[in-house]
Amino acid sequence: MKQLFFCGFAMVLFSFGAVAQERAVTEEGEEVVLYRDGTWKYVNDEDKPKKIKTNAKKFEKAATSSFLVKCSKVNFGIYINPKDWTFTKGEGGAEYDFVKKGDDIYGMLITETLEIPLESLKDIAIENARSAAPDLRVVEEEYRMVNGIKVLMMKMVGTIQGIEFAYLGYYYSNSSGSCQFITYSGVSILEQNKEQCELLLNGFVELNK
Repeated sequence: MKQLFFCGFAMVLFSFGAVAQERAVTEEGEEVVLYRDGTWKYVNDEDKPKKIKTNAKKFEKAATSSFLVKCSKVNFGIYINPKDWTFTKGEGGAEYDFVKKGDDIYGMLITETLEIPLESLKDIAIENARSAAPDLRVVEEEYRMVNGIKVLMMKMVGTIQGIEFAYLGYYYSNSSGSCQFITYSGVSILEQNKEQCELLLNGFVELNK
């Protein structure tokens, strides 16, 4: 039951489809974005470029991550430790769902055969997430070199039906398509198991086809 609860909300948050929204102009002439939940945000603040740092560390898959889960539509794959994680074909918009054995920690891989710039991919993820969790905020972000490719790492926190969730994921795009590879759980659970989440995320690889 807990898994269905978490996964159901995750699918709402991370579809590639754009969130319906409207734009308006205030009496002072400032353009704003109006969200369906009644919240709003200045366009200029939303569009203002923010410098994202690059982590100097090189991230690589663990030796225990020995089983390759291949994507069917794009040239990406995930090396997992089969002793720690199970995977199934995803439902809804995800290609694969992952579950940490013995814990309420989940993952999903969402793929799309459209190349999307990382900054745009970031905006899509945040915009869709806020349709379900209006208070969602990015608490950590950086570029990382993971198994030789540059990905965007982003950690987000938001509240859904009074429950605070945390999402830690990698975002990447190349000529074969784009992906969001996300781990998620309750805030305290994810924080306590962040190392395990990163072990899964660091299994992300680009495959030659």
